[in-house]
Amino acid sequence: MKTEPTMIIIGAGIAGLSTGIYARMNGFDTQIYEMGSLPGGLCTSWSRKGYTFDGCIQWLVGTNPASSSHVPWQEVRALEGKTIYDPEEYLRVEVDGQCLIVYTDVDRFEKAMIDLAPEDLKPVKELTAGIRSLASMDLPLDTPGDPLAGVKSATSFLPAAPVWFKWGKVTMKDFVARLKSPFLRRALPLVAGEDFPIVGLMFMLSWMTNRNAGYPIGGSLEFAKTIEQRYLALGGKIEYHARVEKILVENDTAAGIRLSDGSEHRAAWVVSAADGHATIFDMLDGKYLNDTIRGYYDTFPIFQPIVQVSLGINRDMSHAPASVSFPLEQPINVSGTERTRLGYKIYHFDPTLAPAGKTVLQVLFDSNYAYWKAIAGDTERYESEKKAIAVQVIDRLEKRFPGIAGQIEVVDVATPLTTERYTGNWQGSIEGWMVTEKTMKMAFGKGMDKTLPGLKHFYMVGQWVEPGGGLPTAVMSGRKLVKQLCQKARKPFITTTQ
Repeated sequence: MKTEPTMIIIGAGIAGLSTGIYARMNGFDTQIYEMGSLPGGLCTSWSRKGYTFDGCIQWLVGTNPASSSHVPWQEVRALEGKTIYDPEEYLRVEVDGQCLIVYTDVDRFEKAMIDLAPEDLKPVKELTAGIRSLASMDLPLDTPGDPLAGVKSATSFLPAAPVWFKWGKVTMKDFVARLKSPFLRRALPLVAGEDFPIVGLMFMLSWMTNRNAGYPIGGSLEFAKTIEQRYLALGGKIEYHARVEKILVENDTAAGIRLSDGSEHRAAWVVSAADGHATIFDMLDGKYLNDTIRGYYDTFPIFQPIVQVSLGINRDMSHAPASVSFPLEQPINVSGTERTRLGYKIYHFDPTLAPAGKTVLQVLFDSNYAYWKAIAGDTERYESEKKAIAVQVIDRLEKRFPGIAGQIEVVDVATPLTTERYTGNWQGSIEGWMVTEKTMKMAFGKGMDKTLPGLKHFYMVGQWVEPGGGLPTAVMSGRKLVKQLCQKARKPFITTTQ
């Protein structure tokens, strides 16, 4: 008879693979079931005629070996053999004929803002002081997530306390309202949205100034494949093209899964690293809910799905700034909404993504899932909409880079429906719950429950139970779960980088 695994994991994204790795380190027999054909989930790339278009990593927390946040990447060997690129600039924002360069070094960023808006010296200094305070802090790996609780017992958290008290409830909109410079008041919300917590921006720039938020050369799919190889080397098993339709439940205990081909597989534990909405409302038929969990899906804002326009260009653009947001003389219509700005990223820093002398350029737009869902059944209109967006993007880029239209060799447009089709993510969301004041409190506090009320031997990991999402959160989600299971079993939690 076939021996059934101790733990079934649904989804081979970064959270699912990481759960499998830590489970294998601690003696669990594991089997991952993945509906797609590749590891990584949302952490992916795709190739078109010699060009590789990346769908995930912009920057990755934990790339500095001196940081505690680097340890999980060592344990899952995600960065093994990888070259890390640390850019000098995060973004250039052009407004009213002026340009704000968001340098990754906090001193240079501070000087850039003061040079442009000396009248705002005080609030700028306060902002950068917060960044420096957080940059001096290295959160221990295995301590509670709430910095304020940690202040009482760990000096590592001390720099975060005054920052949190001062800025914890301040959004970007609140901050720029204090500024005198019309330019900075318009430019800074283009770095992070008006509702984005200032603390979130401070954390991001603190990681960057510490060279702890670099980009692994090779892109997202290669990054995911490295983690997959770590899992397989530890004896883990993955079945691809295996869509889970139902989670089997017996006596209010998760007992296994049923695949779309009708086959059933049983285990002592079931862990869903898949889409949260599909897990709760489809795989479990909405039977294990309470008002709190239902409220998440009814009221919490999600990261907006995106339209991604990727271009393969027969042109050396290595001397151009990598990331720029600029105003348009003529708006672009995307998903029925006019866009007055265009932001692009030139991947000249990653030579693996394009042939020598050529370049990948990417444009992202926040989009409207309902708009695309409404036209999904009309293939001709759907394709026409995608083409129209690409044509508009190329036209605006031609004005900035004369001659580029004739040098484009590949055009690829991905919509929220593309994301939904390949990953199953609810409404095509790319990162789960939006970062807001409320979700930030959850992320740094108790967090969301990883279980469902009334259902035993079942857990969820990944972005739908970890507000803020992101790859570091995904790997830590799996790590924390396996540690919790070990504690329940009164056995030591074992990790290794070997």
